[in-house]
Amino acid sequence: MLYPELFKQLESVRWDMDKDIPWDSFDASLLSQEQAQTIKMNAITEWAALPATEMFLRDNRGDSDFSAFMSIWFFEEQKHSLVLMEYLRRFQPELVPTEEELHEVRFEFEPAPALETLMLHFCGEIRLNHWYRRASEWHTEPVIKHIYTQLSQDEARHGGAYLRYMKRAIGKFGDEARAAFSKVGVLMASAKRTAQALHPTNLHVNKALFPRDTIQSRLPNPEWLEHWLSEQIKFDATWETKVVERILHNMSLLMNQSFQTVQELNRFRKEQMRKLGPAADAQAA
Repeated sequence: MLYPELFKQLESVRWDMDKDIPWDSFDASLLSQEQAQTIKMNAITEWAALPATEMFLRDNRGDSDFSAFMSIWFFEEQKHSLVLMEYLRRFQPELVPTEEELHEVRFEFEPAPALETLMLHFCGEIRLNHWYRRASEWHTEPVIKHIYTQLSQDEARHGGAYLRYMKRAIGKFGDEARAAFSKVGVLMASAKRTAQALHPTNLHVNKALFPRDTIQSRLPNPEWLEHWLSEQIKFDATWETKVVERILHNMSLLMNQSFQTVQELNRFRKEQMRKLGPAADAQAA
């Protein structure tokens, strides 16, 4: 089991919201109303770890090890929402999300293949690590800069934990896991070709609720994410390239071969699909 080891590792670096956040360093002159609004949106988005955890537990009912790890992931992701709300409570109390706004992002995700979902969230952690690093650079107020740095480091550690479960899955399922991971890897590393940000909170997950079946669509301002990325933290092509490089680097480690481009990873994906035969081709179609 991976859970006991991951528990010890993450417990050893876990930060304390009272002791490890420099609340006394707050400088009101360095926080704009525009910046404070983005903190509210991030707090609500992080709250979506709740329905994501419900999905993980449902779709991994046969995997008690991974399900136990969800206790760590869920705790730390909800803590992200909590620390952002605590920041607002202290310094911009009128912007603290209401319980209704938080509950709006809790809805049922349709069942999906567990391996593909695992890879999707692994890539999501990589992307969020980079988004939060950029957010820390964009903000000018020192306390929130520190918070975003802390959150970005947590997301990197979560990605590392997911990678451990992906390695385990390859040992268990072989080509099936390789095909699932490479399929989603190609998708998540191809954000330059899409009109929207590729992250789990921005993907459609319940046809019955379409078009309000993404986390972002249920925020008080559904257009917030794209504006935050393009106009505020300016997550440009240079930063997007960093995300793609990290995905390809980790896929290279996972598959024991080098992927320098998305095209190379896509060729590998096609090879894995051929190995799995007609059934896999039909599923891909």
